[in-house]
Amino acid sequence: VALFLWLMIDWFKGGRPTLVGLCVGAIAGLATVTPAAGFIQPWGAFIIGIIASASCYALCELVKVAGLDDALDVWGVHGMGGFIGTILIGVLADGEECAPGEGIEYPAYCVSPNTVTRSGEQLGKQVVAAVFCAAYSFVVTVALLKGINLFVPIVPPQNHDSNLDLEEHGQTAYTPSKGYTMEQKPAPEGAEKTGVSNPPATDIEAKEQLVDPDGITFCK
Repeated sequence: VALFLWLMIDWFKGGRPTLVGLCVGAIAGLATVTPAAGFIQPWGAFIIGIIASASCYALCELVKVAGLDDALDVWGVHGMGGFIGTILIGVLADGEECAPGEGIEYPAYCVSPNTVTRSGEQLGKQVVAAVFCAAYSFVVTVALLKGINLFVPIVPPQNHDSNLDLEEHGQTAYTPSKGYTMEQKPAPEGAEKTGVSNPPATDIEAKEQLVDPDGITFCK
């Protein structure tokens, strides 16, 4: 459900569905339904798929507008999806008839009888638990990042070159694609025009250059 709706939102906003949207939508649905998976009916999973696609998409867009670095949508999809799914247990779990008490038979349709049932009290517990887990994760993550940063800088300096691999390791990690090529030297007269000729001998001499359809290179 979340996969399909995410594609529809992408299609409505961008004029076409995308493979990235397909993958992210599926993950949003899975991440949101996971906390509640053992306590809800199939119809509840359907509702969670609808809520996951709308809320996670909106939160991912909020991150972009705010200019925050969340390249894999970890916060908007995994974090907030799991947060929302945890809270929705208190709304979408089986009713009170599935926890009748000792010696009383429960209906056959109950997903997980004598455990969690939907109620205002359970909803409050889910909210408190979700907020506590979010706060705990935030504090521990900040502490770990600060500790790591004492030994290995996490964020590169602002004046760094665009090619961090070349700057820090003296070599590039990826083979240039059609859009990028090594710095070229003039081809011998009469040689066939190939777009790349006589690449530099070492990675240190390499520079990323943009190539137009005619094979003319420009420094990036």
